[in-house]
Amino acid sequence: MKDEQIKKAYEAAKEQYAALGIDADQAVEKLNTVSLSIHCWQADDVLGFENPEGGLSGGIQATGNYPGKARSIEELQKDIEKVLTLVPGKHRLSLHAIYGDFGGQFVDRDQIEPKHFQVWMDWAKKNNVKLDFNSTFFSHPKSDSGYTLSDFDPEIRKFWIEHLRRCRRIAEEMGRQQGDACIHNIWIPDGEKDKTVSRMKHRELLKQSLDEALAEKIDTKYLKDTVECKLFGIGSESFVTGSHEFYMGYAIKNNMMLTLDAGHFHPTEVISDKISSMLLFVPEVNLHVSRPERWDSDHVVILTDELLALSQEIVRSGQIDRVHIGLDYFDASINRLGAYVVGIRSAQKAMLQAMLEPTEKLRDFELKNKNFQRMAYLEELKAMPWNAVYNYYCLQQAVPVADEYIASIQAYEDEVTSKRSSR
Repeated sequence: MKDEQIKKAYEAAKEQYAALGIDADQAVEKLNTVSLSIHCWQADDVLGFENPEGGLSGGIQATGNYPGKARSIEELQKDIEKVLTLVPGKHRLSLHAIYGDFGGQFVDRDQIEPKHFQVWMDWAKKNNVKLDFNSTFFSHPKSDSGYTLSDFDPEIRKFWIEHLRRCRRIAEEMGRQQGDACIHNIWIPDGEKDKTVSRMKHRELLKQSLDEALAEKIDTKYLKDTVECKLFGIGSESFVTGSHEFYMGYAIKNNMMLTLDAGHFHPTEVISDKISSMLLFVPEVNLHVSRPERWDSDHVVILTDELLALSQEIVRSGQIDRVHIGLDYFDASINRLGAYVVGIRSAQKAMLQAMLEPTEKLRDFELKNKNFQRMAYLEELKAMPWNAVYNYYCLQQAVPVADEYIASIQAYEDEVTSKRSSR
């Protein structure tokens, strides 16, 4: 698509939006301030670099064997750098604790330190990327029982409490070096496949473990802890210790951030409706944007009705500065960089549509009980030329417009990822 065509289409779209009282230029500027936290684990199928021979366990499963996954920190960094050239805006990178630079040695999770992630902090500074962090409670012998922080065994709990403490210090150092708070996400796979009698006891233990691990006070200008809830998982279909009710209560009581993952609830339950409630009770909300297909399957994010509804709730709330948007999916059956770019662009397109909405006009209809008018406007907005605005945004940011990124990803596969052997 030629630059002149893009600009002409944008000017026409701009006029249409102006007729509704919407400033398209302002919407583009607002979209450019939204930084997505891009997950590192799509590039290597959540294996990390702790144990080259390791596999996934603890309710985590990546399906597919498409060639070309990253096998080292260097390859992963190169892949992320390529992705960042194909999407507009400035974004963050979310790391899991198993992605450290361990120098070819086994370093157990209760022994990890900031030095093991200095390579990522240096990379982030060089590439003008901010980092977020995740404790890793899965794929470890000490999680084989199905429990970590809520295990009956005090030695198991002690190990994972120490892991959590060390992850907080790593995240703090990331925040210190980048001059911006690192969001540290806490998710555990604890639960059981079948009927569980000791639910209360497991949750008492989880509360005690969290209280102990989070007792160290760290300045929130460097570190922001957040807890992530889940309804069920693979191998924990009957009971999950860290349910929504548990973490909602814990976050409110401790005035901390809560993470809502789009795939962690009932198949017909959506997180878009939860945002306005949670923002009344917790300081900030962290989102893991995924696409569940029948279960928490972490499909690549595409432009669905729920993704749009999620974006609309963020914008309509007027609290966009209190909502952090992260991506969380891993598909090993397709080109992994393509999965990144489709997901990132889809999330941005949904946010842009929400920003191109005449929110005040729609609120006025509600106040005046003009519900037909509200419905009509919402329907007409679906056919507005928002994609012309997004194409213009891509042109502004000097990244591929429309489908142009597909050829670039194919070329990268031909030249780089197709030459990688499996590990």
